[in-house]
Amino acid sequence: MQLDSKRKLLLLSLVAAFFATLGAYLGFWQLGRAAQKETLQSAMQQQASKPPLTQQVFLNLNDVNEVLHQRVLLAGTWVSQSTVYLDNRQMDGKVGFFVLTPLRLEGSDKVIVVQRGWAQRNFEQRETVPVVETPSGLVQIEGHIALASSKLYEPGQSAKGLIRQNLDLQAFRSETGLPILNFTVRQTGLPSQGLRRDWPAVNFGIDKHYGYAFQWFGLSALVIALYLWFQIFRRTIYRSKDISPHV
Repeated sequence: MQLDSKRKLLLLSLVAAFFATLGAYLGFWQLGRAAQKETLQSAMQQQASKPPLTQQVFLNLNDVNEVLHQRVLLAGTWVSQSTVYLDNRQMDGKVGFFVLTPLRLEGSDKVIVVQRGWAQRNFEQRETVPVVETPSGLVQIEGHIALASSKLYEPGQSAKGLIRQNLDLQAFRSETGLPILNFTVRQTGLPSQGLRRDWPAVNFGIDKHYGYAFQWFGLSALVIALYLWFQIFRRTIYRSKDISPHV
């Protein structure tokens, strides 16, 4: 009987040690993820604070990752017939379109897709798009070098046409026949041409990782506290009263 009690105590001890260790491990892992994202956020802010790149420097880029999120000044002509409207995009809690137009860069055969801004959609006429002015001739824009727009869930094959859910740059290159670069520019500045440019800040979810870490550390502490209470303190109290503990 005493042997069974010892085995049971050993098993409970191993289980408690496993879950306490697991909780602590996952807590520290979440803290590590938070630290990584804080570093990434800091690097992004430092890039955005640098002086804007000139067009000549931009055209001679070897690795876009080195200048991602940095400002850039570009001149070129809009390829207006290839404008697309990305649906279900929000700005200030309102649903509308992100308007993207390729820009043929002056003095080059290269084309960059510009995320020009946001426009509200007409929910009564879902097949229509808002009026957006696209100037002809040479234009100059300022923006941040960015990756393609984040993809939303889209069942089935990606749609083509004026209104879309997502835009794959490689597929868009084949579709249009334009020498489109593998990244984009997110245009900045005051509202113009029927577009707003209050771009939402990138949400790294840092607070979420800290919240998860707190939960995992709490679970680890709870397991330790329950083990200590039921297997040590409670037994000690019963023994002091000459009462056999119930395991």
